[in-house]
Amino acid sequence: MSSQVRILFVCLGNICRSPTAHGVFEQMVAARGLSARVEVDSCGTGDWHIGRAPDQRAQAAAAARGYDLQHLRARQVSPADFDRFDYILAMDESNLRDLQAMRPASFTGHLGLFLPFADSPEREVPDPYYGGDEGFDRVLDLIEAASSGLLAEIDGADRA
Repeated sequence: MSSQVRILFVCLGNICRSPTAHGVFEQMVAARGLSARVEVDSCGTGDWHIGRAPDQRAQAAAAARGYDLQHLRARQVSPADFDRFDYILAMDESNLRDLQAMRPASFTGHLGLFLPFADSPEREVPDPYYGGDEGFDRVLDLIEAASSGLLAEIDGADRA
């Protein structure tokens, strides 16, 4: 990759899905030796959890697969994110609509759903917050698949 690429993952509270995507993608980027060229961050459209670590269930599910989310802290999306990031990826349609409402006319990056980067018939990463532990495992399955697809696109665009 020849230039910096900045990725922002977005969900509602930034304590389940988007920090999981952040941790998974960050590790995949590091494993490919691309950490100096790919910046990864996450945030939420809501402000309820600002400054908090990811949900313990998300951390436990991620840790069981070798991902560390402990260093992450929730933050809320801001208008400045549209100036900073090349890809702004929402976990679901509701958050995508909120982001589209914030999108400045000057934004030329990719704003869309994250899951279409996976080979999956599903379009949204489901929110596991009010469910059981199995929901966090399902979220990880989807995020790993979408992360692989996103990394392939970014790497492929650079090779073209």
